[in-house]
Amino acid sequence: MGAIGPAGTTPRSAGTGPGAAGTGARSAGTAPKQDRSRATRRNLLEAAVACLAEYGWVGSTVAVVAERAGVSRGAAQHHFPTREDLFTAAVEYVAEERSTALRALVPAGPAHRRAAVEGIVTLYTGPLFRAALHLWVAASDEEQLRPRVTELEARVGRESHRIAVELLGADESVPGVRETVQGLLDMARGLGLATLLTDDARRRERVVAQWARILDGVLG
Repeated sequence: MGAIGPAGTTPRSAGTGPGAAGTGARSAGTAPKQDRSRATRRNLLEAAVACLAEYGWVGSTVAVVAERAGVSRGAAQHHFPTREDLFTAAVEYVAEERSTALRALVPAGPAHRRAAVEGIVTLYTGPLFRAALHLWVAASDEEQLRPRVTELEARVGRESHRIAVELLGADESVPGVRETVQGLLDMARGLGLATLLTDDARRRERVVAQWARILDGVLG
């Protein structure tokens, strides 16, 4: 028989009673709140890149981004206290998303090099590259932004190189292979710059095809 309390009642077991029920309700309510917070953060990051690509650094204020994301400026600053926090996080977030998507869409290995080159070039000719370019240019003039963007560029550059090596099936222990992979990335960046003014898709296709042939010759 269980122990009897002072008034002849059986004490409540742990995890029962109004207090426990309240704890459960609080736990149940926390998850949706966290989901909303994550969704708000994601919307802000994606809106920041879109605004940066369309309006440049000068036109992409926190208020403009918040309006595009459908949240208040206060909510935006809750997640990202400064403008620099918002835009550096946004470019890194979208770069990671695009990299993940590229890995999922393009099979790795020598048999798929043309598709790999096309995928890599796509990373440098879309809105993400345009947004990143505006951020880089702003960092060249704003001292408080420059160290953060320099660090971000280094991280994104290393990740881009790793993705290229993985997708191309490149063995960088072979002399000249590392430089060839970096040359591909430099070429893709150059196409991205050219696309800012004109979208010469047919010329880009020829360049991609030629680079696929070069890589087949160098990488084997």
